Amino acid sequence: MSELDYRQLAAAFLKQLHGVSTAVVLTGAGVSTASGIPDFRGPNGLYSRVSPRVFELDFFMTYPEEYYKIALDRIHTMAGKEPNDNHFMLASLEDHGLIKSVITQNIDGLHKRSGTENVIELHGNLSTFKCLKCERVYEIAVVEGMARQVGVPRCDCGGLIKPCIIFFGEQLPYEALMKAQEYARSCDLFITMGTSLSVFPAADLPILTVKNNGRLFIINDEETQFDRIASVVYHCNLERFSAEVTALLDEELQSEDS
Repeated sequence: MSELDYRQLAAAFLKQLHGVSTAVVLTGAGVSTASGIPDFRGPNGLYSRVSPRVFELDFFMTYPEEYYKIALDRIHTMAGKEPNDNHFMLASLEDHGLIKSVITQNIDGLHKRSGTENVIELHGNLSTFKCLKCERVYEIAVVEGMARQVGVPRCDCGGLIKPCIIFFGEQLPYEALMKAQEYARSCDLFITMGTSLSVFPAADLPILTVKNNGRLFIINDEETQFDRIASVVYHCNLERFSAEVTALLDEELQSEDS
């Protein structure tokens, strides 16, 4: 697409946001790939290098040393990445009062680091860990040091230390899911960005919006299974789109100040 096309997409997107009272955003792995974090299911995604079984709770509980070996090389590296244009654009939308919340399936913590305040992390956050016995909280640097020294990080009480991410086989955090569902039911516009909408229950959220007479706006580089029920669909490069949205927001702010 040309720059003019992206500018038109961004302008139409902002017009939609200005025309509603409440908008929320659901993000997936696609918003973080520009930060050097691979998606999961793409040709060069994490699942092409790491078996999905590594993210199963049973695997972690049975083979914690094997999990941590893989995590140090393939998973924990995302905790050191920096936010990109997508994260900063969404933070700016929140700052302008155009979106109410960012609901994310990502565990990299980049939305909070970019300045977004109302973030719902459905799948947890990689930066913190918790003892399964006494629930003491540990930071990632401490746990990585333990893993390198002894293989399996354990608390002073002897309990196994687990990352605060949601493994397959675990329930999503109740409060986070309930809040996300309430936003989806009550918003006028539900925006999905950088997600294939193939992982449930997160993928149920846009359905709640549509069932309650809200509109669905999909922004993704590829087609999704919910394109047919969306009011608007953009198949585009997310970073170029976000850069144009940010530029237009800046122009709006300058116009208001002049």
